[in-house]
Amino acid sequence: MIRLSEISHEEAARYMGVQGEPDEKIARLLDKYEPIVRENLRPAYVYRQGKIERTENELKICGVSLLGNDIRKHLKGCEMAIIFGATVSSEADKLIRQASVTDMAAALAVDALCSAAIEQVCNAAEEEIFADVNAPYRTWRFSPGYGDLPISHQKELLLALNAQRRIGLTVTDSFLLIPSKSVTAVIGIRDSAPLHSPQGCKTCRMRENCAFRKNEGRICISMV
Repeated sequence: MIRLSEISHEEAARYMGVQGEPDEKIARLLDKYEPIVRENLRPAYVYRQGKIERTENELKICGVSLLGNDIRKHLKGCEMAIIFGATVSSEADKLIRQASVTDMAAALAVDALCSAAIEQVCNAAEEEIFADVNAPYRTWRFSPGYGDLPISHQKELLLALNAQRRIGLTVTDSFLLIPSKSVTAVIGIRDSAPLHSPQGCKTCRMRENCAFRKNEGRICISMV
């Protein structure tokens, strides 16, 4: 079970579009709402390990067919992979709605803190997973919506993980995760060190419209 440590104010400020140190007003909002967010969220994750099956046009992991050239490149040299889903629970959406009723600045701060929290949860989940899974080397997390990996794969991944029953994670008809502060991803497992592969903005379909482009080189969590 993952327990949140203090949520990074630096990461939260980045999600608010802040470059450098946040000003006094933003710092006060983050100081005020960070403990509230941390105490109310209920992080959870689920994962499966499976052999990668390759055909000419697709990869298949745990019965999930993954399309696109970028995921093939990402998993090149990998024989096994992890699929996983993580969430900070519906409490995140509830806190954001409650704050938005009276103070949109507070709602923005809560939203950003929840985004930073799911990033922390994904990192912690990955460490727990690979404490139990033998993986001499592993790739970084690759989520639906990165590169040319269709976001529609959210649905298949959640079904393969039985995520709705196990951690309450579902997806809409337009492939948005519910709760909103959630992530699905694929992590490749290798026996040898991976070759360098592009990460972050260069592989993202949203790079032309992303508010984080001014911070290119830093990696956001897809769809948080």
